[in-house]
Amino acid sequence: MNTTNKVAWAVFAILAVVIGLYPALYFFIDRDFGLLASKEDALLSNLFWNIGFYGHILFGGLALLVGWVQFNKKWRKANLKRHRTIGKIYIISALISGVCAIYIALYATGGIISTLGFMSLGVLWLFFTSRAYLAVRKRDLQLHQGFMIYSYAACFAAVTLRIWLPLLTIIFHDFTMAYRIVAWLCWMPNMIFAFFWVRRRGLQLG
Repeated sequence: MNTTNKVAWAVFAILAVVIGLYPALYFFIDRDFGLLASKEDALLSNLFWNIGFYGHILFGGLALLVGWVQFNKKWRKANLKRHRTIGKIYIISALISGVCAIYIALYATGGIISTLGFMSLGVLWLFFTSRAYLAVRKRDLQLHQGFMIYSYAACFAAVTLRIWLPLLTIIFHDFTMAYRIVAWLCWMPNMIFAFFWVRRRGLQLG
């Protein structure tokens, strides 16, 4: 691995770990923090929305936190049992978080544009993760690897959202406008990146 790849890998790992741990802040800081600051009191007191919100950020954070190590080929081959255990944790976490994401997207700041963006992300994350799981059950490792790249690219939207959102807010001076854009921008470039990554590795998904 050359220096450029090592730096890219280090940045990728650090971002995944930091944002994976980020949901913990919601238990130590007042609820007027982060995205909750844009929500109405009636929504914040809704039991089902709270279950969906905390289910999404906690299990999504866990998926992000454990998933990145699976892309280290040397680490993966060193202990296949550990790889399978972490894979199970990732898949269960991703499926729970994805279902919760689709539900809370109905209440996304910015209305229908934001809702459609985040719901699309949730559906894609569930689809790619499910296909990855079914592929490994059939021992089709190439298909499994390809869909896991797409799945984690969807999961990594949690990172790219937090990069784009403050920049867009500064550009437009309007949080709602920025949020509508980031609902799509946080994951669409990730899918394009995943497409070229899968293609470069010669993985067939069809």
